[in-house]
Amino acid sequence: MIPNILTIAGSDCSGGAGIQADIKAISANGGYAMSVITALTAQNTKGVHAVHLIPVEMIAAQIAAIRDDIAVHAVKIGMLGTAGIIDCVCEGLLGLDCPIVLDPVMVAKGGDRLLASDAVSALRDRLLPRVDLITPNLPEAADLLGAPEATDRDQMEGQAGALLALGPAAVLLKGGHLGGDESPDLLATSDGHEWLTAQRSRTQNTHGTGCTLSAALATFLGRGLSVSEAVRQAKSYISGAIGAADRLSVGSGHGPVHHFYAAEGTKR
Repeated sequence: MIPNILTIAGSDCSGGAGIQADIKAISANGGYAMSVITALTAQNTKGVHAVHLIPVEMIAAQIAAIRDDIAVHAVKIGMLGTAGIIDCVCEGLLGLDCPIVLDPVMVAKGGDRLLASDAVSALRDRLLPRVDLITPNLPEAADLLGAPEATDRDQMEGQAGALLALGPAAVLLKGGHLGGDESPDLLATSDGHEWLTAQRSRTQNTHGTGCTLSAALATFLGRGLSVSEAVRQAKSYISGAIGAADRLSVGSGHGPVHHFYAAEGTKR
């Protein structure tokens, strides 16, 4: 069965992140992609130029339209923007029995804030306890916890445990901001901690990596994989997509990863 994967996120007109990256990642990993758009952004590889939040009534209508007709096998949640949108999404997903992955999009790669400061508590208190997996990077984890950013693996373990205590079933804390030759990620569940590392690719084309990873995770979970195996496969996929990013020529800033690198390889 091809699983139906719903992404709830903002649109990136340049195609590297947000809804566009999610649809590519879901499709590349064997899912059928559906989308609920929470925001329109005018952005490119150099930064975000404008953001227009979708009215909550329209977000609710999009979710209701899908749920009224189509089975949903997994959900990925990305950019939400405000506490009102968070409440709308929480209500729209009530009673949905499938894995939910939350990528807590707060700040764009260029530094533009994509989640209102007063909405952080709504994300932490209302949405986190309802998801199966949250995938923050180190700055996002610090923001959620109101703590300094972790600077080593010991601090990452402490913050992953603190995030787990907020209610999600699992936490994938991404350690790419630590630097070094490897990119260490930490999966924390009620069963313990598991480190997963990959060799770091030396490229500036990493736009949309968080969106891509979380969408791939939702797809693998929707296909019936365990959280641990879904994380392993999604991490392998994003590593390959980053490694092939320089095959693309998109913009002059932080370009996108190559979502369909595997399909390109089969044509050679």
